Formats: sequence, structure tokens, C-alpha cells
Amino acid sequence: MNDLTIQLTDHAGKCLYQQIYEYIRDEIRTGKLQKGEKLPSTRSLAEYLQVARSTVDFAYGQLVAEGYIEARPCKGYFVSRVEELFHLSGDMETFGHQEKNRITTTTDSGLTSAPAEAIVMEKEVQAKILYDFSPHAISLKDFPYATWKKITKNILVDANSEMFALGDAQGDKELRETISRYLHSSRGVNCAPEQIVIGAGTDYLFMLLEKILGRHVPIAMEEPTYKRAYRVFQSFAYEIEAIPMDENGMDVEKLRNTRARVAYVMPSHQYPTGVVMPIGRRLDLLKWAKEEENRYLIEDDYDSEFRYKGKPIPSLQASDRDGRVIYMGTFSKSIAPAIRVGYMVLPMKLLKIYKENCGFYACTVSRIDQRILNEFIRDGYFERYLNKMRKVYRERHDFLLNQLSFLEKEFEISGENAGLHILIKSRRRIPEKDLLQAAAQAGLKLYGISDACMGQGNAENTAFAGTVLLGYGALDKQELFQGTELLKEAWSAYL
Repeated sequence: MNDLTIQLTDHAGKCLYQQIYEYIRDEIRTGKLQKGEKLPSTRSLAEYLQVARSTVDFAYGQLVAEGYIEARPCKGYFVSRVEELFHLSGDMETFGHQEKNRITTTTDSGLTSAPAEAIVMEKEVQAKILYDFSPHAISLKDFPYATWKKITKNILVDANSEMFALGDAQGDKELRETISRYLHSSRGVNCAPEQIVIGAGTDYLFMLLEKILGRHVPIAMEEPTYKRAYRVFQSFAYEIEAIPMDENGMDVEKLRNTRARVAYVMPSHQYPTGVVMPIGRRLDLLKWAKEEENRYLIEDDYDSEFRYKGKPIPSLQASDRDGRVIYMGTFSKSIAPAIRVGYMVLPMKLLKIYKENCGFYACTVSRIDQRILNEFIRDGYFERYLNKMRKVYRERHDFLLNQLSFLEKEFEISGENAGLHILIKSRRRIPEKDLLQAAAQAGLKLYGISDACMGQGNAENTAFAGTVLLGYGALDKQELFQGTELLKEAWSAYL
């Protein structure tokens, strides 16, 4: 077991748990702590450092979440396997200047109409729904309407002819600069504003990627996955490979056995399983991408703002030093779906292709909306709103878990501490459709994990058999209480 000679200081500008976390993380990255080495217990380290034990618990918890260390029951904490680590260095300003100098300036498919009878039946079912536990819904009651209205009014009062002219194809420069700073500070993303492309939702950005990467590209996706992205890639005639997941995310060895040239992943909070990809698996993915020319990873970072234990997990792009990660994000969950502003960060090689093949496409987001969003983020309103919503969602998350304690004997609950939904899995593998039907009869709309599966959309023969999703973003505590009481009655036969 290693002794950790951590020098804590009140003048570091960082809280104590973060200093402990960063010290151990850097020791592992530089190889001073090797795979399998045991760390001091939280009690002994707390006594040595003269800090509260909860401070060390918090630091260890973050390291476990990111995959640097692992907790072994009754044994303690040990350093995980982490290959090909490197030290992240350089500040954002230097990086942005270097990247700017490198830039060369150059000028649901397949759906059929449902029979009328089916539509009527669907409407009747919807009319009976009392509580919708949608994993995609967010709370709109807490949106800062007054602030948004004030910013909009001020912008329109000061509007000039330039604001109504056609803007930059990649999005207004001021907004891209603001997003670049936000991503670097909150997610560790290293990019210059020139690498950012803004669009009205991820569908448009996927369309641009199809022009950049080409048609008929073999692409790998996690199984299960975000079904909308799957359908969009299908519409591009992409050859899609479904890669099974383990407890750490996409299985890289199975990925190597495919023809895939691109892999679509959600490492910070996989949808729908909630898996957080540890650092070792992330580096394995980056290694796969580097093994051949023109291999890329699409990182969909759709809801990383909502993590309730520890700090946000750094992005995969933050560990990329070879220009292999295409980073994508959206404000649909962090602000509101109607904002319809998404963005992607392109590696320099792909940025050049974008300028050549897609530079003539006009930006699909109104310049007025871009200006409003820019001021909302730049002036600190976004940060304050996020802090408020993290508190709101954390309270709902904790309340829901407490309300579902009656399920613990027969069901396994997972995916907690991040995002806006949890997973409930039957220990007896009760068919998903039976669980959903019983809930629907009680006026509850739950969601099966098979909706997120590719191919036949059937999860009953996989490790996810008997799994349903419960979203809590749009339901307040009273609604969660009443909904879970109805669920207890609806599933009484399975308890």
C-alpha cells in the first residue's frame, strides 16, 4: 500500500477533495501509482491529512466514477488498468492560438402510415395516461422566462440591419467563442471557436457529418443506443454494426472485429443504460481510432450537465491528442427543447473537409436566437439556471429512489446519480411488455429499453430483459409520489 504525501493548501483556489482527487489522478497518469496498487483507506488518509473522512470519500468516489481506481468489497481501493496515459497540458488560449494557425481557409425514415383504427386506439390509450415518466422530458416550470424575455427585448431594441443579414455558415463568431470557453471550463474540451459548427438540432449536424465522412460509411453503435441517431444513420445508408456493452460501455474487442470506420458513443452518460465509461475504456477507444487512418469517434455529450455525485466526468475529446473525436452537444436538455441549438466540434482534418464540402450551407439557427443564447450564457444566467436545475433534479432523483424502495427485493435499480432517468430491471426477468401493460392500466406511461435497441427492437433475449425506464425530469414531487403509489399497486402481483 502506498503512502500519499499530499500537500493540501488553503491558497490553491480549490476545495480539499479536489486537491486530493487531482493528486491521485496525476500520480496514476504519470505512472507513479501502478495498476493493482492499493490506496490508503479513506479513514487512514483522512486521519493523516487531518480532514473529514467524507472529503476523502468524495475524492475516491470521483476517481472510481472516472475509472482511475476501483473499489473491491472488504479489501479497499486499488489502481485500475489504465494504458497509454498522457498528461493534459497547455491552457485554452495557447491551444486556441495554435489551432487557429493550423486552419486553412477555403472558400424517421422508413415510417409508414398507421391504420386509422390504430391511431384511434393510440389516442384512447394516451387519454388514460395520468403520469408520463418520459426519460426525455425536462422541467419547463422552472425556466427563467422573465430573464429570457428581458434579453430578447434588449436585443430587439438595439437591433440593426447587420443582425438581420445572413451570418456565418458555422454560426455567429461571438456564440462560438462563448461555447468554446464554456466547453473548456465545464467539460475539458480543447477547441478553437473556428472548430465549432452550430446547427438547429443534432439531426442537421448529423447531415453535415454525412457530407464530411461520406456515404455508406461502416459505423458502430452501442447496443442499446439512442434510437433517433440510429434512424438518422440508417437514412444515410450507413452500414451499422451493433456492439454489445459491458459494465464499462462499448466492447472494444468486439469493435475491432467489425469493418467500422466510425464509432458513435456516449461515454459520460450512456443512453439508455446510464453507464459512465471509465478512463481505461476511453483510452482503448482512442487507441482503436488511431490504429487506422480515417477512423473517428462521435462523442454525443447530450446531458453531461446533470450529475449529482461528484463533479462532471471529463469529455472523451479532452483526452484526444490525435484529432480523432467529433464532439457533439446540445442545449435541448440543459435549457429547453424549443431552443433547437446544437453544436459539434470538428477535428482539424475534418474541418478542412467541411469548409470544402459544406461551407456553402447557411446556418440553420436564427441570428437573433444565437444572440439571445450568447448573452444568456455569457452573462452568467445559464450557470445560475444550471445550478438551480441540478438542485431541482437531484431532489426529484433522491425522492424517486426513496419512493421506489418497495421494489428492491424483486427489482434492480440502476443508472442513478446522473441524467434524468433511472432503470428498473426485474430480477426474475418478467417480460418488459407485461410490466408496461400493467403500468398503463394504472394510468402510467413507462418506457421499455427495447425502444432503444436496434434491429428487431427486442431486448428480451439480452442482459437487459425485463428492464424499463423511469424519467423524472418533468414530474414534481407530488406527481412522483402519486405516480409511484399507482406503480406499487399496478405491480403488486410482481412484488
